[in-house]
This record gives sequence, C-alpha cells and structure tokens, in this order.
Amino acid sequence: MPAPSTATCDARREYTDRCAARTAAHTVEDQRHWRVGTARLVGMNVALALGLGVIGGAPYSAWWLLAPLVGVFFLGVWLDRIEAARVRLGRAIAFYDRGLARLDGNWAGTGASGTQFSEVTPHLYAADLDLFGDGSVFQLLCSARTRMGEATLADWLLRPAAPDIIARRQRAVDELVANLDLREDLAVLGDDIRAGVDHEALRAWAAEPAMLDATRPRMVVGVATAAAAGALVALVVVVLAAGRSLELSDAVMTALRWYIIASLGATAVISVRFMDTATRIYTAAGGAARDIALLASVLSRLEAERFTSPHLAELRAALDAEGEAPSRRVKRLTRLIELVHSRRNMIAMVFWFFLAIDVHLAHAVERWRRTSGPALRRWLDAVGELEALSSLAGYRFERPDYVWPEVGGEVAAFEATALAHPLLDDDAVANDVRLDGEPQLLIVSGSNMSGKSTLLRTIGINAALAQAGAPVRAERLRMSPLAIGASIQINDSIQAGSSRFYAEVTRLHAIISSASTTAPLLFLIDECLHGTNSHDRRIGAAAIVRALLDRYAIGLVTTHDLALTDISDTLGARAANVHFVDHLTDGRLSFDYTMRPGVVQKSNAVALMRSVGIQI
Repeated sequence: MPAPSTATCDARREYTDRCAARTAAHTVEDQRHWRVGTARLVGMNVALALGLGVIGGAPYSAWWLLAPLVGVFFLGVWLDRIEAARVRLGRAIAFYDRGLARLDGNWAGTGASGTQFSEVTPHLYAADLDLFGDGSVFQLLCSARTRMGEATLADWLLRPAAPDIIARRQRAVDELVANLDLREDLAVLGDDIRAGVDHEALRAWAAEPAMLDATRPRMVVGVATAAAAGALVALVVVVLAAGRSLELSDAVMTALRWYIIASLGATAVISVRFMDTATRIYTAAGGAARDIALLASVLSRLEAERFTSPHLAELRAALDAEGEAPSRRVKRLTRLIELVHSRRNMIAMVFWFFLAIDVHLAHAVERWRRTSGPALRRWLDAVGELEALSSLAGYRFERPDYVWPEVGGEVAAFEATALAHPLLDDDAVANDVRLDGEPQLLIVSGSNMSGKSTLLRTIGINAALAQAGAPVRAERLRMSPLAIGASIQINDSIQAGSSRFYAEVTRLHAIISSASTTAPLLFLIDECLHGTNSHDRRIGAAAIVRALLDRYAIGLVTTHDLALTDISDTLGARAANVHFVDHLTDGRLSFDYTMRPGVVQKSNAVALMRSVGIQI
C-alpha cells in the first residue's frame, strides 16, 4: 500500500493539536475547580462560624449569615458548571486519543464492538468477515454516540445499498469529512447517550394507542380543579374565621364548608377514577423520557448545522417540526416527567390529589405524544443516519488514501487494483482481483497460513464497505451491486447438536439459495467441504461451484487439497486457478502473501509440524 499521504499526516496533526488544546483547557478547569471549591468551603465555614456566634449571643445580627450563604449558593452553581466543563473536556480528550490510536493501529478492543448486532439472527457473512466484535470493522468505523447511530451503521454493513443511495452517502460523507467540530461535539455528549437512548423503546412508546384522548372530560376536570383551588382558598378563610381573625356569619360559614367538601370531594373522586390510567401513562413515559432527555442534546447540536449535499440537507430537514424545534419539544416532555417525579413528595401528593393535578399532567403527556409522537420516528431515523455518516466521515478523514468504489452495472463483476485488508496494519500486502464473466470463479490453492482466508475476508469486507457507502482500501475498485455469501468461519455447535461439516453444508445451501433469489451474488468459500474425505469433497465441491456459477454468481473457493484445482478444467474460461506460496529458509517458513496465477506446487504441513518440534 502507498505511504501515508499528507492528508493522513494532517489528521494526526489535527488530532494531536486538538487533544493538546483540550488537555490544557482541562488543566485550567482543574485549577478553577480547586479555587472555587476552596472558596466555597471557606464560605461554608464562615457561615458556620457566624451561625454559632448568633446561637452563642454574639453582638451582631443573624442577617450577617445571608452574605456567606448566598456566596456558597452561587459558588456551588459555578462549581457545577466547571465540573460539567471538565467532563466535556475529558470526553473530548478521549475522542482524540481514540482517533490517534486508530491511526497508530492500537484501536482494537476500544469503543463499541456491535456484538449485539451479530447475535440477533444468523447472517450470510457478518461473522465470517469480522463485522462485529473486538477488533472488528464496526469497532474501527463506529463513532456514533446513540444506539440509533450504531444500529444504522450496523444495518448498512449488513444490507448492501443500491448504487444511487451509495452515491448519495459518498457525497454526504465528503461534506462531513472536514466537520471535525461536529464529530467532537457528538463525542462530548456521547457516553451518557449511548447508555441511555433506546430507540426501539422510544418508537414503541410513540406508537402506542392513546390512553387519554377526550376533550370534554378534560374540560370538566379543569372546571373541577378551578373549583378545588377556590375551595383551598375558602378553607383558609374558614380557618381564619374559626380563629376569630375574621368575622363571618353562620350561613356563610356553612356554605363555605359545603363548598369545600363538594369541590375537594369531586376532585378526589376524579383523581381516584383516573389513578390507574395516569400511573400507566407515567410508567410508560418515564422510561421513554429518560432516554429522550439525552436525545435532546444531540438534536440541539444537529439543529445548528446547515448542509449543502442533497442527502444531508434532506436529513436536516427531517428534524424540523412545525413551529418548534425538536429539541425544544423533547425538553418540554422532560419537564413534564420532572413534574411526575415531584409527586413523590408527600405534601405535594396531598395537594395534587385534591386538585386532580395527576389527571392534568397525564393529559399533557398524552397530548405531547399525540402531537410530537408521529415525528419522533423521523427524528430518530435522521439522527441515526447522520451519526452513521459521521462515522464514515471520520474513517475517510483518517484514511484519505482509501478510494471511493464505483458501484453499478447489471452483470456480476468485482475488479480491484491493489486491494488490501482494512483491519490490517500499513504493511498489509495488496493484490489485484478480477471477477467477471471470464472468470466467474477463482480457485485459490496454497499452503497453510499463506493468505487464502485473508484474501477472502479482504474481498468480502471491502465489498461490504463499498455497499455501505464507505471508502475502500484499494487503488481502484469497480463492482456491480452484489449480495455477499461467505463460508469462512464455520464451527460445530454442541447446543444445536450439529457437526462442523453439517454446519458448513447448511451454510453452503443457504448461499446457493441466496444466489437463486438475490442476483448477483459474491460467494467466498474457504476450504470447501474439508470435513469429509477427498473423493466426496471433489464431487461435492464441483456440484456446489457449478450450482453457483449456473446462477450467475461470482466468487472464490480456497483449498489446500490440490485435487479440487482440477475443477477449473471442466469450467473453461469461467474459472481460473491462483495460488499463494511459502518460502522455507534455514528451517523457518515465511510468506509473501502475493497471489499468483496457477496451482500451488508444494505444501508446508510437514515443515510446520517440524517447526513446532514434532519429529517426522
């Protein structure tokens, strides 16, 4: 691969400079935190000393306590702001440290691994191509701060997009590449949001049927609450009259008493009547709002952006709501839920019960869901896609030598120049690969550890990246839209009661079935049917390859059984043999990982066994 370009050096320099600036700012905030914290502690001690003096009969007024107490309050507010700034700066430092780690190749095991996306349903290539998990493609790419962004990026890797969508994503990523400020701001919001925003729960809550949706009953409750508020005022009047602070006639007192009983009794009946419904509304909204409050920060940041590429402009427009920004709507719901939580105060509960505040609050929550709920799915989708595009933009920014693939055409084709594995370091060996009508199939032979499986993963990962809208590690890649089917990492399963051979046969059947329903297909099969004897393997592999080629699929099959290389003789120009070789020097094996035409002429199995001390 070519040496790092100037742009790569710019990414490193930009990350280093910004990380140093944030570190310096964090140091300043640490010092401010210490000074303000010390001043607040002094203020508290002064207030304590003055308070003890007042208790002890000192010759000064208790009003002297006011100055230090006010100072302590405002210093506390200031201290909270400083702490928030320290947290944001700490996250920014971590963001740039991780960027530098990616540039240094030390990123594996850090960041979101996306393992939850590989465990949902069996997939024809996710596990085989290391899309998820520690050291995976997803972990390398993902900088999303919400679960919506993570889910969107995972979906792009798992589902190849159409060429027009790929082109739109490429243009959007190009616009976002230089917008490092946006990526940093999202990272600053990040840790809490990833832990909190459950987009599926939010979608489900927004789509639930209304529990309270009646205008007239709400008006009746409003009148009852107004009457109950008047009853509380009347109660104060009655108490004053009972204490003789206010002279009232017996008739007025009797009327007031009945008014109080009737009004507060009516609202009490209303509160009891709607108690279960209000509780269900609060329970459902409470869980959703815990997530959506965090989402407000992301929405607010994205609302400040203006984009020029059509795709980004459409996504930004999807955030707009009639008359009010989404972030404000979200914050309004958050305030409603804060009021719900305030009910836990016993005194508040009494007043709320007799004023039927629970019913009004439940109506307000339902009204929010009725007016803003339909737009919530649109907001979540837009945020998820913007974050996924931002992840790809960071990848593009850090790897400017990677190229945009050309995706299009109806005939199955995959042609790459200097194609290399995106997860390997800068020394990864690149190879040229061509698959079209002649040949449709490459049969890859070679010794153990020579690079056969890595070649399959290199092709598969770059194909998945290309169709997700990401740049690829190559000098050039031209491909048609391709479904991908891989049989590389197949294991037996004790839980499923299946052997490795049965698991492989099942996967191969799924790949062939996929070629029958989705065209065209790129198949990547490692050591085809190696769990059976050479005779059966030769017959079975030939049948599998022919079935795939007859369905207009293209792909590669690797083998260290040279008998399988004879398959190409019966396929003519539709198949070609290529191989990898090893070199034995002074008893040590080495590999150049360069693909060559033809069939390999030697094996390293005996040499490998001797290299680990097995005498043969």
